[in-house]
Amino acid sequence: MTQSVLTDFSNRHTELFGRHTVNLGHTFAASPLFTDDALASLIERAPAGSYHVNTMDVTTHDPRTRREGIVDGLSGAEAIEAVRRGHIWILIQDPGRYDPQYSAMLRGIYDEFEARMPGFKSYKQKLSILISSPKVQVYYHADVPGQTLWQVRGHKRVYLYPNTAPFLPQDALERIVLGEAHEISLKYEPWFDEYAEVIDLAPGRMLHWPLNGPHRIVNADCLNVSFTTEHWTNDLRNAYAVNYANGIMRGRLGAKSLSRPESGPGMWARFGLAAAWKAAGMQKARKHHFKVDFKVDLDAPWCVRPIPPFDLTR
Repeated sequence: MTQSVLTDFSNRHTELFGRHTVNLGHTFAASPLFTDDALASLIERAPAGSYHVNTMDVTTHDPRTRREGIVDGLSGAEAIEAVRRGHIWILIQDPGRYDPQYSAMLRGIYDEFEARMPGFKSYKQKLSILISSPKVQVYYHADVPGQTLWQVRGHKRVYLYPNTAPFLPQDALERIVLGEAHEISLKYEPWFDEYAEVIDLAPGRMLHWPLNGPHRIVNADCLNVSFTTEHWTNDLRNAYAVNYANGIMRGRLGAKSLSRPESGPGMWARFGLAAAWKAAGMQKARKHHFKVDFKVDLDAPWCVRPIPPFDLTR
């Protein structure tokens, strides 16, 4: 193992990882890869379709206020200034495609995970960088792969919820896995917060939580820079296949009560159904589409200027 990026990992975290919330220190808060200049350069090099730009009403938990936008005609430095002034976030996906330093960083993280946790083997690792405005929110949602959130600059409050009903209904997760619904389509009720684990995340801290765990995030009154890593393991792949196949059986065949086997014939039958359905391209026409209706503009209120809407598929 090369130089460690985790500052307070202990043996107990091997038992907790993937099963419970893990909150660890890391060294990336001091990395030159997350300065304004480095991030501005990334924005300028990011090809169309490799990033998301969003705005929302910061005074509500209503995900219907979230809108999809574009950065067009701005320098990277101007885009970051818009984030600092406005109500927007920019999510740069897979920056290692155009800067190998980020690929090396991602490899280092998972090399360390595997060195510290015997038996942990992952693949299809991915890194995304989020540059977000003061007070903006990431609405209540659930991710499909294994997820870890790394805070680099600024402060945010993270609400983590149980990954079971009513916080995560089985049929709602299946629609997300199938790509028929957006991650933020999950129903949220204010009383869910009574059952949430609430963590204030500062620079140099990271969080990992159980698979598909619903969560939402609220930035403090400061610009935030964070990144996420995602990964797959054989167990996570199997859970995905079971949810995918159950979604097919529920939505196409009218099945109601569906188990989620973790092994054995039931799991492998679902694995085969999911693989065959994907190979046949049966799900492509039902994929969720994004509608873009604003551009980032330093002269507009909250740096958001409406534009004629158009559909964007990613």
